[in-house]
Amino acid sequence: MKKKLIIGLVVLLAVGGFAAKTFLLKPKVVKPKIAGTVYVLPKSFTLNLADGRYATLTAALQLAPGQSDGASADGGSSSDSSTGIGTLPEEAVVRSIITNVVAGQSSSTLNSAGGRARLESEILTDINSQTDVKVKAVYFADYAVQ
Repeated sequence: MKKKLIIGLVVLLAVGGFAAKTFLLKPKVVKPKIAGTVYVLPKSFTLNLADGRYATLTAALQLAPGQSDGASADGGSSSDSSTGIGTLPEEAVVRSIITNVVAGQSSSTLNSAGGRARLESEILTDINSQTDVKVKAVYFADYAVQ
């Protein structure tokens, strides 16, 4: 008789705990590590550097939540393959900003993590001040200096 009572209480507690967790406790909201969309500019950059070398790089922009990359308004096409210009509004201006900031830098600036971070920060500031594109971060997705 005592065993049946103990088993009944354990089952009742298990069912009650499951019901409380399922119906009463709110699920934990997981905040995304990257809010918004990461847009990779479809055409890479090849730029002359101050020390006679050149750099080839691909840039990516972390768009602010709600900022469109233009693809949905364009029917989902990713870029114009003949020009290498993507669907981002004001992309030509963004490319010009990146070119102006990176061209003329030294190869040692691009080869150091701190130098790249400084350039990414400068590009971010210029994009947000000179365009209507809302960008949270700029990344050099890949680069090579020759």
